[in-house]
Amino acid sequence: MQNPTVSLFIPFKNTQEYLPACLDSILAQTYPYWEVLAVDDYSEDKSRKVLEAYAKKDNRIKVYPNSGNGIIPALQTAYAHSSGDLVSRMDSDDIMKPNRLEVMAESLGSHGRGHVAVGQVQYFSHRGISDGYARYETWLNALTANGNNYNEIYKECVIPSPCWMVYRDDFELSDAFRPNRYPEDYDLTFRFYENQLKIIPCNEVLHLWRDYDTRTSRTHEHYAQNYFLDIKLHYFLKLDRDPMRPLVVWGAGFKGKSIAKSLVNQELDFVWLCDNPAKIGKKIYGQELVHFEMLRQLKNPQSLVTVANETAQKEIREFFSTLGQQAMKDYFFFC
Repeated sequence: MQNPTVSLFIPFKNTQEYLPACLDSILAQTYPYWEVLAVDDYSEDKSRKVLEAYAKKDNRIKVYPNSGNGIIPALQTAYAHSSGDLVSRMDSDDIMKPNRLEVMAESLGSHGRGHVAVGQVQYFSHRGISDGYARYETWLNALTANGNNYNEIYKECVIPSPCWMVYRDDFELSDAFRPNRYPEDYDLTFRFYENQLKIIPCNEVLHLWRDYDTRTSRTHEHYAQNYFLDIKLHYFLKLDRDPMRPLVVWGAGFKGKSIAKSLVNQELDFVWLCDNPAKIGKKIYGQELVHFEMLRQLKNPQSLVTVANETAQKEIREFFSTLGQQAMKDYFFFC
């Protein structure tokens, strides 16, 4: 396929301040075969006017009202109007490196269908980047450099929402934007994983990710921690859970309790481990917590680890190693 068109989906709402930089970075792409499907999610500022002004100057940019309410309906609207052989997403407050589309399109052309092109990302902000975002950036880019992003898919979203590209038929295979499940980017990543789309390694920063106080991922309830836990457990039970093996939850903090409560509500049996003497022997949600050494007595268990402390995680990995257990088969880190 020579010079396939890339359909870029851009939902936007009240980002007039950042849209010019975003759109200018798209116009500056070294790969010129693209279309922008920008969907207005009921902006109350001049965002729509900014987009329409750009659309008048370049007919590759198209602007539509949202057919529903929220990011998922906006993405669905954009996709319904698209025609490209390759599909991708862009956030209205971010910036592309000039070669982003070229690198991704060429990667897909070289590797063929059944692949996801991704790029490394770099956060930027007028006030500096927090330690948490800096660590997430480093972690995510290390995975992307080797293309082994799925190895830690139950920790956090391992594909940056505005920096991926796939063939349209692979996107359809993965059910496109049809599921109404938030966080929508994490859900899509799990569906790429479910359909075994291979990630193409990338060592280059292709996307600049803007951080500021009112960005959607910071403020909207759909990106709260409980949504992430729900989606992790949903896909674990669907894709990696072996019902013939004992299920174990490790940790009794917020995440451990949330996972345990969900399992209890679904009437799924599990063993709940912790190393806190104050909690061992006590019951929460009717489930007794036991010492982690109990794991040695279980035959071929699968463990969900919700312990966030990095030192403790290292010790837990070493403990699993002494039992001959493997990550993403026998144990899964949910934090």
